[in-house]
Amino acid sequence: MKLTRILALSATLFAITVSMASAETFTKGVVKKIDAKAGKVTIIHEELVDLDMPAMTMVFRVADAAMLETLSEGKEIEFVADRVEGKLTVTKLQ
Repeated sequence: MKLTRILALSATLFAITVSMASAETFTKGVVKKIDAKAGKVTIIHEELVDLDMPAMTMVFRVADAAMLETLSEGKEIEFVADRVEGKLTVTKLQ
């Protein structure tokens, strides 16, 4: 009985750890340039915690071209970036 409780607790803690590790962190940034034809946006951003990258200005692809329609140069945004097929990509916007 005691072993069952320990195993159940261990499984629960493991599940919580995995869900926290895969949580997406939104990063603040400012749109510097939009290249709709190439499906890219240049963002001046804070540290990308999930990608272990310092604050800088970078060019990102967008996961969905419709995202570009909501952006304009100088607009402050919050976004999630990830590596998609090896390319830095904006996957979510707020």
